[in-house]
Amino acid sequence: MSYTKVWADNLKLNATEQKKLQKDGLEIFKDIPYYAENGFDSIPKDEWDLFKWAGLYLQRPKEDGYFMMRVNIPSGILTNEQVEAIASIGRDYGRDVVDITTRQAIQFHWLRIEHIPDIFNRLNAVGMSTAGACGDITRTIVGNPLAGIDPNELFDTTPIVNEVYEFFQHNEEFSNLPRKYKMSISTNVYNAANAEINCASFTPATKEIAGETVLGFHVKVGGGLSARPFLAQTLNLFVRPEQVKEVAIAITTIFRDYGYREKRHLARLKFLMADWGPEKFTEKVLEYTGPLPEKGEDAVKGWNAGYFYGVHPQKQEGLHYAGFNVPVGRLSADEFFEIARIAKQYGNGEVRTCNSQNFIIPNVPAENVESLLQEPLFQRIKEKPQSFIGHAVSCTGIEYCNLALVETKERLRRIAEYLDEQLTLDVPVRFHMVGCPNSCGQRQIADIGLQGVKMKTKDKGMVEAFEIYVGGTLLGDGAFNEKLKGKFDGEDLPNVLVAFLTAFKEQKLLGESFYEFVGRVGLEHLQATLDQAAVEVVVS
Repeated sequence: MSYTKVWADNLKLNATEQKKLQKDGLEIFKDIPYYAENGFDSIPKDEWDLFKWAGLYLQRPKEDGYFMMRVNIPSGILTNEQVEAIASIGRDYGRDVVDITTRQAIQFHWLRIEHIPDIFNRLNAVGMSTAGACGDITRTIVGNPLAGIDPNELFDTTPIVNEVYEFFQHNEEFSNLPRKYKMSISTNVYNAANAEINCASFTPATKEIAGETVLGFHVKVGGGLSARPFLAQTLNLFVRPEQVKEVAIAITTIFRDYGYREKRHLARLKFLMADWGPEKFTEKVLEYTGPLPEKGEDAVKGWNAGYFYGVHPQKQEGLHYAGFNVPVGRLSADEFFEIARIAKQYGNGEVRTCNSQNFIIPNVPAENVESLLQEPLFQRIKEKPQSFIGHAVSCTGIEYCNLALVETKERLRRIAEYLDEQLTLDVPVRFHMVGCPNSCGQRQIADIGLQGVKMKTKDKGMVEAFEIYVGGTLLGDGAFNEKLKGKFDGEDLPNVLVAFLTAFKEQKLLGESFYEFVGRVGLEHLQATLDQAAVEVVVS
């Protein structure tokens, strides 16, 4: 190993850090064949956490020995062979469950340790990996799912994302970071990669250099959600496409060597950035890279939240992409096989996953579009979904996750479908539901965020309940949603939301978004509206 663990002599390191000094997380790959041969009982409990470096978590309850697995998909771009491999794993080992995550990854459930070597072999055969999908390491790199075909990108970021991804894959110089580390690289001018909530993001920019307009990136550092969310701050740097890898290495090195390792809950890059500020962080980056130009002109025009529904023309004349809604990101293996077949029959076989938990079929000739849309699969998975189900994002929830307090995925699907039955609005309202404060479902950036809690009631004892947050966005400089008072029984939540949104419908201006409405009427008014909605539900 060519770097020095400068933190090794710190006597205040947390327990996880002390353990990582003894064994690098990536070494779990060497142990998995033994455990697979000898069964789950052969795995010492103190090794369970190391499986994260292989993209594996034990699902609830841990003692039952079933794993959840995440598979990296840089920028969400999948070949046809990769789609079929994913479908086969879900069918053969994952009890028919295939989830698309909010980082464009694929997630399986119900995997046994005995299955893992064969799953790795299937993934390796098609150029896929789980390394770094979890753990204190560089996670899958979020990008533009339309990279290379997007009329709204400055240039194709596919080779850049792949170069950076391959550098960090199985790289033990960067496999012992203070905590998880999330990166995005995109030149989509509508911020398809949600730059502000990543640890490090490369965003589209231009700069006049020697009389020439150069296309490149600005750099944002220090974003992240969980219980203490931060929006990333922009460094005073302009980065050419060929410099992205070098700058990414510099930022990651700073996090590795200067990030906090004493208290686990303060170990994210966002806390270091909050303490240092962008000026000091920029100076430190330049110590590693040498001189770089100061920032130029931001090319971001807005925020699409990763939604690409419908059929649209690509850069390439005569070709189109079609974006589809996957309700709360959950597919069956058979559906994934069908997606592979359809993509091959009508396009070039590629499929692209989105951080909105949806997918895109690209490279469809104009003459194939109508036939593609007539496929029976698209009766459930729609290219023009109803508004609420089409803008509903959910974490895994208590069904599988050890951290969750409540059930989420199926609940949000039912709520969204109920709202679509009860209400029609002239603007979408984005719902994100999470089962705990860790916010894998990115609650903070939603129009309406729903966070699960436990609540004690007189009649039913402890129940699954939800807190409601309003007004999140990544438009402009971004803003996290804010909490309204009250906790709402999960059984009452659908009707509370109908009443709350009915008031929004009656009071909003024509074309006014929910975010704009929140800014206009204020939290006090919304609190009164929510209180009245709760009263109406109780009375009825």
